[in-house]
Amino acid sequence: MKKESIKDMSTADLTERLEQTREQLVRLRLNHAVSPLDNPNQIRNTRKDIARYLTELRRRELEGKK
Repeated sequence: MKKESIKDMSTADLTERLEQTREQLVRLRLNHAVSPLDNPNQIRNTRKDIARYLTELRRRELEGKK
């Protein structure tokens, strides 16, 4: 997901998307443990998306405290 599209999302949307992406990561890890994924880079990309969401949420939290 692009940084610009993350900035345009509301905080509620970000937290909802974060939860969905975390669930997706768990499913990917379980599927990969049972049988190898076609594209194991999906796990890496999902982790990076989670980090992007958390970074944006933290940035908004810090801006709110100023």
